[in-house]
Amino acid sequence: MDDQQSRHTPDPAVPAGAFASRSEVWEERRKEQRGTVVRAARGWHDARHRHAETGCVLADGNRRSPAAAVFDALGSDYEKAFAASEAHRASLAWLLERLPPGSRVLDVGSGTGRPTAATLAAAGHRVLGVDVSPVMVEIASRQVPEAEFRRGDIRELPLEDGSLDAVCVYFALLQMSRAEQADLVRRLALALRPGGLFALATVPLDVEGFDGVFMGQDVRVTSFAAQAVTALVREAGLTVLSEESVMFVPAHPDATPEPQLFLHGRRGGGEAAPAG
Repeated sequence: MDDQQSRHTPDPAVPAGAFASRSEVWEERRKEQRGTVVRAARGWHDARHRHAETGCVLADGNRRSPAAAVFDALGSDYEKAFAASEAHRASLAWLLERLPPGSRVLDVGSGTGRPTAATLAAAGHRVLGVDVSPVMVEIASRQVPEAEFRRGDIRELPLEDGSLDAVCVYFALLQMSRAEQADLVRRLALALRPGGLFALATVPLDVEGFDGVFMGQDVRVTSFAAQAVTALVREAGLTVLSEESVMFVPAHPDATPEPQLFLHGRRGGGEAAPAG
């Protein structure tokens, strides 16, 4: 196991009498979750303070979207920072085990094309990556010629109901409002065929409009606590099949440890049978 990650799996049922009371168990877990939120937010705040002292403030004079400005600036550094993510690779393996040959997959926030589009396209799937950053789209098109990439805002992209076998949304929601995130997940769920697969990863923090710094870039982050993320996906009409929480430290000098949630689901009930 990578020493930058610590995996968490749901605890087995607590036997009667093992603790003073079940309420005490859940109170301890709530305290741990609150501590995680505070530590991550403090790290973002401290990074922002250091960033401001250097005078390195991100300007958006050409009125690009904030997300485009951030990821245009990061470019390939983003791929390098997250290359060691075992949880991301495990999520892709989960998809590959279940996707039928030649599946149509939408990669939302496709970045440099690695690892998501590259892994899926290498397995013979038809991948469309959409990213708001023209720099990321250029890098991805060069690195993963087997896939198709488009520059665009996924919130404005028309999606045909039932047209996709799978949708991947890895850390692409964090610079959208909560209403936009909920609306997009609903639209993506409808774009899946019955039985289609859904993979989502996010930073599960209860923050809204939080100004911080990510890898040296000013960002405004909005997210949900883990339980609210799961509820949002279910309310979109998807069945949640698995969840994994990890703590990850990106390989970047300005990065801070961040909690990550990887969630897998499908349109319709029941587990998706492995392909084959």
